[in-house]
Amino acid sequence: MSPSLVVWLFDLMARLPLRILHGLGALLGWATYLLSGKYAARLRENLANYNAGRHPAGFRKVLRASVAEAGKSIVELPWVWRRPLAEVLAKVRNCYGHEFLDEAHRSGKGLILLTPHLSCFEILALYIAAEIPLTVMYSTPRRAWMDEVIRSGRQRGQISLARADIGGIRTLFKALKRGTAIGLLPDQVPSQGEGEWADFFGRPAYTMTLVGRMQELTGARVLLSYAVRRPHGEGYDIHFTPLEFQAGIPVTRQINSALEKVIRTCPAQYLWSYNRYKAPSGSELAEESREEQC
Repeated sequence: MSPSLVVWLFDLMARLPLRILHGLGALLGWATYLLSGKYAARLRENLANYNAGRHPAGFRKVLRASVAEAGKSIVELPWVWRRPLAEVLAKVRNCYGHEFLDEAHRSGKGLILLTPHLSCFEILALYIAAEIPLTVMYSTPRRAWMDEVIRSGRQRGQISLARADIGGIRTLFKALKRGTAIGLLPDQVPSQGEGEWADFFGRPAYTMTLVGRMQELTGARVLLSYAVRRPHGEGYDIHFTPLEFQAGIPVTRQINSALEKVIRTCPAQYLWSYNRYKAPSGSELAEESREEQC
């Protein structure tokens, strides 16, 4: 498939109201859940970690909502990426903790924004970059034809992309030294040697150590940032919360604990289908899993 064809399809979908797209997304979420046993099993397994010790009725309620919200997160992308930027930003109905964003930016020490796989993190980046130059880590998609589409959607306003490699990490450090902001997905599983195991909802998850190193070397401020999808296509609410690391406790553990608190505020909008607990290639756990399959 050619990038031009995908862009044409995205432009066509972007003409629809967000309310309609979210309705179609909910249908897509359920179709995916019902047709893909592997996808459904992972979603249920990860959600069960969150729901441990809670009533089964609560699990079923969040599960049903999560299936629909996961579909919305895909179908809303054409609207977020292809609609006029001013129109997209107008869908941000409320911003909580904006004073923390202003204060961190005024410090001049750089700003690390940590955003989990929660709701529409694409609109969050656009919102931040409307005020502050923002550099975000970017992993090249497996399908080459999607690279141009994703880049054109994300590189809007003051957003710059840094590849997920050593050169990209240098780019992030330079952005912090300039006193600007960088964005990271702290629940993205890093490559072997770039993380450590830390509990996430009671189960070990390989967690990036990059955040702690960057904060220590640059003195940058750290904020948790996330968007919450409002019902019926009404738009989004955005939240900023400062995160200060305590000495003597692994930064990875503190990050995961902070993410858990955020996710508990709107568990249905977290991407439970993401393989958060996978072992990176080359790790001991990955080798053990490979041997068990042989």
